[in-house]
Amino acid sequence: MVLGLYAFADIAADGAPLLNTAAGEELVRVERAAAVALASRAPEAPGTLFITTRRVIWVSEVDKGKGYAVDFLAISLHAVSRDPEAYPSPCIYTQIETEDGSDEESDESDSEVNGEIELSKVTEMRIIPSDPLDGLFEAFSHCAELNPDPNAESDEENGWVQGDEGDEDMTDGSDAECEFSDVNAIGQTDDHDLTHAVVELQINDQRFEDAEESEHETHGNGH
Repeated sequence: MVLGLYAFADIAADGAPLLNTAAGEELVRVERAAAVALASRAPEAPGTLFITTRRVIWVSEVDKGKGYAVDFLAISLHAVSRDPEAYPSPCIYTQIETEDGSDEESDESDSEVNGEIELSKVTEMRIIPSDPLDGLFEAFSHCAELNPDPNAESDEENGWVQGDEGDEDMTDGSDAECEFSDVNAIGQTDDHDLTHAVVELQINDQRFEDAEESEHETHGNGH
């Protein structure tokens, strides 16, 4: 897997991308007249978008030989954006994990050197199709499911995720980001109160057992 966005030039004479068929890569969807916007830059001139079982590939229709690609494993988030206040055109918004481990929104200057964009540092990409978003988003989501995070199984075994501070938050396994308030998984007590409650329960259980034994002894002496 290659983290981050990278230049793509493996283009056949007919304009189609050359896929890694030996690894089982297959073409799923083609979107003509689709633009892409990297980071906070203006959209590129329209090109052709190829969704495969492994990658998202965009090839320029204006600048022959120019293209971008990103592996689905490097896409940490994708969502439909229709709010004109967030972006002027309906698009598929994506966050991309880079080699330095970041997928957070970065300043444009972080991904540019002397006016040229450094693809490996781009953490956001918007795909702006000419057709309605629904079909593209469905294909995008399907292919994302074909490429699950290889680290997710160990981190999310039995539905538990280990937090940065050692706290454990229970999740439903969805891609949505959730924020949890300071509420413990069991009731609303802290560790000290919970320990105290367990100890008190054990003491009460012991008292109950002692009472039973005393009652049996009394009945035994009566007979």
